[in-house]
Amino acid sequence: MNSQDELLGLCQRYLDPESQEVRLHLRSCGTAVLEAVSRHHGDIVIKTYTDRQRHGQETHAYRTWVPVLRNRAPKLLCSINQPAAIVITAVSGHMLNDLALGPADEQDAHRRAGEILRTFHSSGPPRAEPDWTTWLAERADYWLAQAADRISARQRLEIQAHMRALQDLAPVPAVPCHLDFTPRNLIRADDGAVHVIDFEHSRYDLAARDLVRLATRIWPARPDLRSAFLDGYGDLTTLDEEVIEHCRHLDVLTSTCRDLRVGPGLSRSRL
Repeated sequence: MNSQDELLGLCQRYLDPESQEVRLHLRSCGTAVLEAVSRHHGDIVIKTYTDRQRHGQETHAYRTWVPVLRNRAPKLLCSINQPAAIVITAVSGHMLNDLALGPADEQDAHRRAGEILRTFHSSGPPRAEPDWTTWLAERADYWLAQAADRISARQRLEIQAHMRALQDLAPVPAVPCHLDFTPRNLIRADDGAVHVIDFEHSRYDLAARDLVRLATRIWPARPDLRSAFLDGYGDLTTLDEEVIEHCRHLDVLTSTCRDLRVGPGLSRSRL
């Protein structure tokens, strides 16, 4: 279900019969998003999925963890099982990675992002079981098998060594994680407020995994943004740094597999 009329029909049936469409976005990984206007809820977003696991994870996140963020994230208006879809409030602004901000404004946005992630990580009690380090190592084995000879023997051995080192850190408690916490999922409003969107990958995991992409893709060239983010999030522990170092190899592996189009469905929610 990807057409504008179909998505609008869902909204009119389950939320507001007088809703009107604004703009349709067809996205990768089997999701479609329609911006609309509702008489009672103002600007809204209808999102459909071909992957029911993603729908379930996003619905669960909105019902269980996202409310602690208050006005720093959309609100769930309804979740639809057939077809898999949600309707949420829209947040105004632009994706952080699309903005050309001055250093001070960019640092402020990353500080606010750190505050958001700290709050999200504390939205549920830490869990010591199951052993997430072992689970991640098993996922690495799965993706290594999918990659087959598309990665070098040296890279394979390096990834396996880091996964063993990750397991040696156990037990590491898990917390609610976003698992795609990057500037493309951060919306900055004109007044400087920052919102986080897209919780379809959210689940319990190692907190530092939410920092891997920031630490590997942004912070090396922008240490000022690292400092700003950690002003909001809090200082990293030695354990956090070790998890980031080991899990960055898993991130590279799964990104490589997606680029090579290997693995069933390439659902990041299963990584």
